[in-house]
Amino acid sequence: MENVVLIIHLLLALALIGVVLLQRSEGGGLGMGGGGGGAMTGRAAATAMGKMTWILAIAFIITSITLTVIAAEKSAGASVIDRLGGGSASTDAADDDNTVPGLGDIDTLLPPPVGDDAPLTPKAD
Repeated sequence: MENVVLIIHLLLALALIGVVLLQRSEGGGLGMGGGGGGAMTGRAAATAMGKMTWILAIAFIITSITLTVIAAEKSAGASVIDRLGGGSASTDAADDDNTVPGLGDIDTLLPPPVGDDAPLTPKAD
């Protein structure tokens, strides 16, 4: 269901971009384009392109909210930390000091040990 809504959402986005780009310029934006034909009227007549823009915008918002609701339902009760280790974060690791819940053994996260003869800081020789 999520994939169907996502595909509809993407098609609506492309259609909305296309309809907005095809509309006639009303002028006033950066001082460019448009005639003065409707400049003195209080409100310009709604064109078919204007109505289509509103319809597509409302449908786009509806699909956005639907995708948000679907994503919230899928993640209910889950945490990103729970998914990192493949198990729940409440695993019993109190007896071992080298484990981190969700990540496992700390020694695998640390860099390899350095020998006694290796310098601890880089030097420019």
